[in-house]
Amino acid sequence: MAPNVTDVVVRTAAGEERRLGEWAGTVLLIVNVASRCGFTRQYAGLQGLQERFGPRGFAVLGFPCNDFGAQEPGSLEEIQQFCSSTYGVNFELFDKVHATGSKTAPYDTLTQAEPAGDVAWNFEKFLIGRDGTVLARFKSAVEPDAAELVEAIEKALAA
Repeated sequence: MAPNVTDVVVRTAAGEERRLGEWAGTVLLIVNVASRCGFTRQYAGLQGLQERFGPRGFAVLGFPCNDFGAQEPGSLEEIQQFCSSTYGVNFELFDKVHATGSKTAPYDTLTQAEPAGDVAWNFEKFLIGRDGTVLARFKSAVEPDAAELVEAIEKALAA
């Protein structure tokens, strides 16, 4: 059975704890992000998805992660400033997380989704259905505008 993130508690950039269940009824794309990665340009595509599908009940949730090549060394304030000024990002960015080793929420739950296992690199994407179930997992090289990802989002929004 696919993992469900409804009861997973995450920490916002402001330090507040929130249950992912607060987004019930919304299709989520959870992404571990980094500002100094070869995939950093994907911020633009993620923002594009937010703008395109947000009005239909979709949200990108970004979780800065310094686990891969130390490519997210900055403070949350520096990360937010970079994302906003460089890519016009207005989707929610959370507190830094660990996606490997002693994983922190939400990755302790997400990495149980098939194919199970650690996140391999920055910008791995997890698609979450309106009911909190992990629907799909996309590797870092899958661009935000890739047909397979866009089709999966469309299908989740239609469900």
